Amino acid sequence: MRIDTGFTATFRRELSRMGSRKMYLGAMICIPVLMALFFVSLLSPGLPLRTPTAVVDLDHSAMSRAVIRSLNAEEVIAIDHTAENFHQAMQQVQSGKTFGFFVIPRNFENDVLAGRKPTLDYYSNMTYFVPGTLAFKGFKTVAVGTSAGVVKTTLQSVGLTGDEIAPMMQPVATDMHPVGNPWTNYGYYLAPSFTFGTLALIIMLMTAYTLTTEIKMGTSPAWLATAHNRISVALAGKLAPHTIIYWVIGLGILSLFLGWAHYPCNGNIGIIIAAMLLMVPACQALSTFIVCLLPNPRLSLSVIALISILAFSIAGFSFPVPSMYGAVAIFSYILPVRYMFLIYVSETLNGWGIYYLRYYFVALIAFLPLFGILAWKLKRACLNPVYVP
Repeated sequence: MRIDTGFTATFRRELSRMGSRKMYLGAMICIPVLMALFFVSLLSPGLPLRTPTAVVDLDHSAMSRAVIRSLNAEEVIAIDHTAENFHQAMQQVQSGKTFGFFVIPRNFENDVLAGRKPTLDYYSNMTYFVPGTLAFKGFKTVAVGTSAGVVKTTLQSVGLTGDEIAPMMQPVATDMHPVGNPWTNYGYYLAPSFTFGTLALIIMLMTAYTLTTEIKMGTSPAWLATAHNRISVALAGKLAPHTIIYWVIGLGILSLFLGWAHYPCNGNIGIIIAAMLLMVPACQALSTFIVCLLPNPRLSLSVIALISILAFSIAGFSFPVPSMYGAVAIFSYILPVRYMFLIYVSETLNGWGIYYLRYYFVALIAFLPLFGILAWKLKRACLNPVYVP
């Protein structure tokens, strides 16, 4: 009964502290919600379309104009600029006006008709990976199609019929079926990855902040006294209000994705909810463990900020972990948000089921003991608060 009373008193004390500072409202609620709305609206088209590009037409023939029309008909590129020469087109790329350009050489039509195999050149700016890749894809599609058209014209000029040319142009027919994301919609995995990463960042930073602020302000002895000097009760009572708020925010984000935005869900939504409910305390546990190691606001917040920011790059959101260097890839496994993202993507896009996701859930549960491993060290720091700026 004494522990319950200590927990209740600590819980109420933390609610009072949270209500006295608007920062808690902004950081814990406003930022995650705004980030989720931002990415859902930003990625609502699913795929960036009509990438600004340029064309350098050195031939000015009927055939070159047909190639330009084919380029402009591509869904992923838009011929918004023209250039008189290579250097002018390159300046447009360097100034950021375009993300690539297509070069049609001089005497293109004459060389085609004479069978001299003219060369089509195209350049894309891969500094901006997504628009550069889309421009490259559009250019390559038109170049391949133009090449096939030239071959077809040449074969027809020697007397072959269309039925004879078709198997020569495409001896093997391909039928593509993208698995998991047949819509090739970037938003279905980019928006959740960035939003979950932001939520994990906020959870870890605010957990460290609320714990170390007690030491910084010299109120940690009163905090422990409220919990009858039991560090386990003190941690539970202080973090419980945060956990409840993060659970509500997390479930609201899932509702935004799967309900309002109509993101696909090919599996059991209950599995995704369970993963979100586990990710929140897992992030809190990791943050608490770091605070126990470094019970100093400046050091602990700096380390947690570094780990949380790196999660956007080493958790496997934008680059596959198996392709990373081993010394870097190993850090991806200490991030709870990685397992949340894997569960979400695997369940919503592939519908794997709990059996194939069991190891990810075990990994999230494995973070929970971090609450108590070094709690004794945090208690010692709280009993004798020393703030080192």
